[in-house]
Amino acid sequence: MFAAKSDSYIELLHKFPPRPIKSEADLLAVQEVIDGLLDSGEITSDEQDYLNLLGILVHEYEEKYVQIPDIKGVELLKALIDELDLKQKDLVPVFKTESIVSAILNGQRKLTVEHIEKLAEFFSVSPSVFFSKSSW
Repeated sequence: MFAAKSDSYIELLHKFPPRPIKSEADLLAVQEVIDGLLDSGEITSDEQDYLNLLGILVHEYEEKYVQIPDIKGVELLKALIDELDLKQKDLVPVFKTESIVSAILNGQRKLTVEHIEKLAEFFSVSPSVFFSKSSW
């Protein structure tokens, strides 16, 4: 959609005037423009400004309409393992053995403070995300 290297900010605005996103179709249209610009190579300062504006619109839509589940503890660990396509053996540096990983994922053991600290470091997240509400 965009062959934008010579486009100024005003030209970008005319090609695809930014408007508040109110539907999934609007979101997909904005995402297509964003992807087209990002895939076109080096981004000019005008394109970066335009992308920032589109990003704000996407953020506002997602804040209002997209619900992210609040998962913690072992459920979060399972989601991270799935999302990152990890195997239980990949977590041996955290838990020392595959059997401990399995026992924690199956609910037979609880996460310890040491596990939580190592998981936080392993996944580069705050340790607080691994404390489940039931452990408060």
